[in-house]
Amino acid sequence: MSTLPAPGAPSPSAGPTVVVRTVPLEAADSLLAFLPSGLPHDELLSWVRRGEGLVGWGSALTFQSRGDDRFRAAEAWWREVSGRAVVRDEVGRPGTGLVCFGSFPFASDSAESARLVVPSTIVGRRDGHGWLTTVSLEPQLTLLEKPSVAGEPEAPRDVAFADGRVSPAAYAHAVAEAVQRIGAGEVDKVVLARDLMATASGPIDPRWLLRRLAERYENTWVFSVAGLVGATPELLVRRDQGLITSRVLAGTIRRTGDDGKDLALAASLARSSKDLEEHEYAVRSVAEALAPHCSSMNVPEAPFVLHLPNVMHLATDVAAVSADDASSLTLAASLHPSAAVGGTPTARAVELIGELEQMDRGRYAGPVGWMDARGDGAWGIALRSGALDAEDPSQITLYAGCGIVAGSDPESEVAESDAKLIPMRDALASD
Repeated sequence: MSTLPAPGAPSPSAGPTVVVRTVPLEAADSLLAFLPSGLPHDELLSWVRRGEGLVGWGSALTFQSRGDDRFRAAEAWWREVSGRAVVRDEVGRPGTGLVCFGSFPFASDSAESARLVVPSTIVGRRDGHGWLTTVSLEPQLTLLEKPSVAGEPEAPRDVAFADGRVSPAAYAHAVAEAVQRIGAGEVDKVVLARDLMATASGPIDPRWLLRRLAERYENTWVFSVAGLVGATPELLVRRDQGLITSRVLAGTIRRTGDDGKDLALAASLARSSKDLEEHEYAVRSVAEALAPHCSSMNVPEAPFVLHLPNVMHLATDVAAVSADDASSLTLAASLHPSAAVGGTPTARAVELIGELEQMDRGRYAGPVGWMDARGDGAWGIALRSGALDAEDPSQITLYAGCGIVAGSDPESEVAESDAKLIPMRDALASD
């Protein structure tokens, strides 16, 4: 497939013009193995699950936005770039041709900016078919050569952990206050997060974190965008040739490592009125947000239990058929923040987060993912993640959050947040 302009077509008068070429790539290597060493951490990009997805590196184009219009501004920029792109795509699958990776702040008043990055090189794989894409601002298509597999990344050294802006004690206090507010009828649910600082003796290589996360958490989407690295089990939305899907997680219990006990815990989670109530709020918020863009929708009556190495979640997969041309980013914007990361009613819950949480989440719990020029793409919620310090790459801030409802116990919520910090803590380990 080619979108090369017709001979004699007028040249665009303004704005970036990118030249894109995608060719098939036969490679059995791990996608993450292609990420090269020596690049700044904000130029290493990933969206990988079970060996398939996309990785990218370099920076052909970037975009930043802030505030209430951060999604609309990003969408408008992407439409302009896509409209001016010269593309020769010899594969023709979602994720081929022109692609951007993105991540967005949770809150409109965050000091962090939304980021879109168009990498200069992308390697993708789907259903066993691989491809290579290059993106250039030069006015000609380039001859593509198979990228080389990079060497093994070095493990972080001498990693030390310290309380972040929200200590465990402060978090317990915030949870207790939230339970009081819920009891007073202000909200039904609010999601509160805390942070943890990690410092190594030298720069932390995000490639090490990505490989460790992919090895240990195969049911998650392992992502890296502009220094935000993690493994999310929650798919906010995927748009794939007219089919829209969303995986909702809410309701969590920590695993013990004993299979028999964990099966019993899974059964108790599936019967827990507190967790089922929390989950119902989240599913309802997703279905209501997607409905205006869909001609039909399937919402299962009951959740299933998703088993991860460290925790188990109540999960529901929502599927729908698109009724308009809304892009995956537009859909993600309509879903954010869902009850799973904000609360219910969402607007008041988000206000309460600002009052009780005492920190800027940055891009934690915001949408993270990718989109192609057709609007197809996948956006997760940036959970189980950490933000590498832009000024000091030896530091990373880890985040975890929990849904607070009327029956929540502060100490139990601290323990649950500890469990949700385990994936990133373990990823920083050298053994």
